[in-house]
Amino acid sequence: MEKPIIRQSSSNSDLEGILQLQRENLLENLNQETIQKEGFVRVKHSLEDLENLQKDVGHVIAVSGDQVAAYILAMTKQSRDKIPMLLPMFEQFDSIQYQGQLVSDFNYMAVGQVCVGKDYRGLGLFAEAYRAYRDFFKPNYYFAITEISLNNKRSLRAHEKVGFKIIHTFKDQYEEWAIVLWDW
Repeated sequence: MEKPIIRQSSSNSDLEGILQLQRENLLENLNQETIQKEGFVRVKHSLEDLENLQKDVGHVIAVSGDQVAAYILAMTKQSRDKIPMLLPMFEQFDSIQYQGQLVSDFNYMAVGQVCVGKDYRGLGLFAEAYRAYRDFFKPNYYFAITEISLNNKRSLRAHEKVGFKIIHTFKDQYEEWAIVLWDW
């Protein structure tokens, strides 16, 4: 297996690779044991969704050969209305504070979703992709922020290892969530 190259997405082929990896790791497609051990992704995007997001900024992808091995979806504040299922996340950002200001007062990057392919887990690719994400976006954005289900323990631990800190927790009608922020 060749070492993945990390770059920003730029083509429909890249976006199709993201969608393939997403399908393999969707909550609805996994058994309970895999969910607990490996984690999951929840939101199912369309090619049009990813194209619309990519108009603002490219997603961070790790590519091995012609396969997307990992991805971090990139969303700006201007992306808030492009994925209706994620609007409540942005609304949470509008109502909570960080360093004495509303999160929405900052120019931030919102992480839409992160996934590392099964064959590439445990190799440090998650942290390496996030370092690239920071390097791509730090010149124009103060921090990265996202929400993670407290049921997705693997994802929460991995984000904390990279440097994300929990700044808020809340419960919706289904489960508890942590809003995590990585201050660059």
